Amino acid sequence: MLGIAVFFIAFCFIPYDSMAVTLREGLKIVTSSGRDVQISGEEEYMAAARVSIAGAALMPGIDVYANQTWLRYQPEAKFSPFGPVPMSEKDYLTYGFRLRQLIYDFGKTSSLVRSARLTLKSKKLNTERVRNLAAVKFITAYFNLLESRKLLNVAEQQVRRLGEHLSDTKAMYKEGLITKNNLLQAEVMLSDAKQKRIDAENFFQLRGSVINSMLRKPLNEPVDIQEVDRRPFTDSGLEEAWKLAEGQRPELREMETAIMAIEAELESIRVDFFPQIYLSGGYEYQENRYMVHENNWSISAGASLNLFSGGATKAKMRQKEARLITLKEKRGKLLDMIRLETKKAYLGLKAAMHKIKVTEKAIDQANENLRLQRLRYKEGVGTATDVTDAVTLLTLAGTNYWNSVYQSRKAEARLLYSVGEDLVAAYCN
Repeated sequence: MLGIAVFFIAFCFIPYDSMAVTLREGLKIVTSSGRDVQISGEEEYMAAARVSIAGAALMPGIDVYANQTWLRYQPEAKFSPFGPVPMSEKDYLTYGFRLRQLIYDFGKTSSLVRSARLTLKSKKLNTERVRNLAAVKFITAYFNLLESRKLLNVAEQQVRRLGEHLSDTKAMYKEGLITKNNLLQAEVMLSDAKQKRIDAENFFQLRGSVINSMLRKPLNEPVDIQEVDRRPFTDSGLEEAWKLAEGQRPELREMETAIMAIEAELESIRVDFFPQIYLSGGYEYQENRYMVHENNWSISAGASLNLFSGGATKAKMRQKEARLITLKEKRGKLLDMIRLETKKAYLGLKAAMHKIKVTEKAIDQANENLRLQRLRYKEGVGTATDVTDAVTLLTLAGTNYWNSVYQSRKAEARLLYSVGEDLVAAYCN
């Protein structure tokens, strides 16, 4: 019973800070609460407010006013031969309201509303881009951490193998089979391997801090991660990948939407040469005992036209036209950059997959080579250098293998990103 109680108490105090973070969980965090995502979300909110501002011109404008007037002289009119006649109070109160409704402005307001809606759509596409960018950065960092853990394991295996070699060397030295130089060489090689193991541990810790930063956790919090079994389908040719990228990349769709928004703004500026037709009316009360009706209702229809603005309208048109040309050129440049990015990811994935096959065979060969060299060394046929070289080759083969494995996983994610796939859906569904 005492043993069970001790076990239960120990179990209750096991720390849970280093619970495993899966790729799915991390992606959901960085794409929903990441700093860049939140900034883009606020910009989207501001763009939505601009739609309301642009559409407000289609709604009636209502002004309410009230004022008290004090005059030095009472207003009077000459009315001969009876002398001046009072027309108004010397001090009087006035209040009322005015209503103005735009009737027709030749599409100016509707163009501004369309431009604002297109800008909002552009901001939503930008948020989509930012989310996907945050996702690919997290996926890359996640695989970097997994790779670092594997490389740390490779470094630990090197320390273990060289430790075994040192034990063999000490035994052979005691028996007088080898010189002290061989013993010193084995000790130096083990010391060097331990230093490299420390470097690998530091690299692993640093990459863990990168994950914590992305998840908005304390940088020094322990990180435990899981291997990723899911491999999204990316078996497509380069031409097909280019077509997918051109149709799916949010950057291109964002640029196209921005071009349409500028075209709508340009149309709204062109109609500045046409009048605005409006209807206005209201109610006013003015305190004046000399008037038959102190309060009155009014309604009027009219048109307004700016005949001259100092060339500002034409200058605005030239500005928007230049902006339009710039955006179209930028779209072409962006398309080329996306194609290059896609090709780089495609070739990187193909190269990494080929390297995996090569390095798998190299590991088997290096293991067999180490076994034979240790056997030859124990029998006095081989040298200590042969063994340490074999350990180094096996370590190199293991390093190259895990580099290739995680290079392929990262290239896979970059290829999915470059063609515009939703990475959260690709890795979480």
